[in-house]
Amino acid sequence: MRYELYYWPGIQGRGEYVRLALEEAAADYIDVARTERGTAAMMRMMEAKGGTPPFAPPFLKAGKLVIGQTANILFYLGSRHGLAPKAEAAKLWVHQLQLTIADFVLEIHDTHHPLGPSLYYEDQKSEAKKRTTEFWNERAPKFTGYFERLLEESGGAHIVGRKLSYVDLSLFQVVEGLRYAFPKRMAAFERRIPGLLDLHDRIARRANIKAYLASERRIAFNEDGIFRHYKELDA
Repeated sequence: MRYELYYWPGIQGRGEYVRLALEEAAADYIDVARTERGTAAMMRMMEAKGGTPPFAPPFLKAGKLVIGQTANILFYLGSRHGLAPKAEAAKLWVHQLQLTIADFVLEIHDTHHPLGPSLYYEDQKSEAKKRTTEFWNERAPKFTGYFERLLEESGGAHIVGRKLSYVDLSLFQVVEGLRYAFPKRMAAFERRIPGLLDLHDRIARRANIKAYLASERRIAFNEDGIFRHYKELDA
């Protein structure tokens, strides 16, 4: 089965977590919105009447299924491509961790858009500086400390033990994004997250991920996505 991934064509965003899982699994998929008339097709699916239309991208078409929400898509893919445990309790635990990552990613986004995405960054610069300071003083240590502890206690090389899961891929993306958005702050902060850095480096060396990162399929970070670099926020 060939998957159809629907997400905005010019950014990594929340769709990147799905792309990483698909690439690691060597799954057959097409990034629809990056094709001719793909964005229009995506909008038609969201505006469809009846059925179960998705609220917003990313969403994945798998046969007759249309699955929305990043964590929900990964829950589906994980079971089918060996990126999640088989036991129900463990499977739900991995899903829970992915939802926690979603909370963390939202807080990262809110460093540059604390008043909401409908306003330009330039309209909320002072609030963004305050939010960024609070993020690095309180929120980043809390979230990363949690995952550092889980890695220490896992008894293996990954967040849930010896076997890779989609959560490991998502944590790789978080580290990548923070390094892009806050290179100076991360340089000082990284000594506090040795486990996450080690995990990041091992993910980057995996054959399928390494090939993906070097390919044109990997969209570059930019100032339209979740992770944005604003010099004044990285002081």
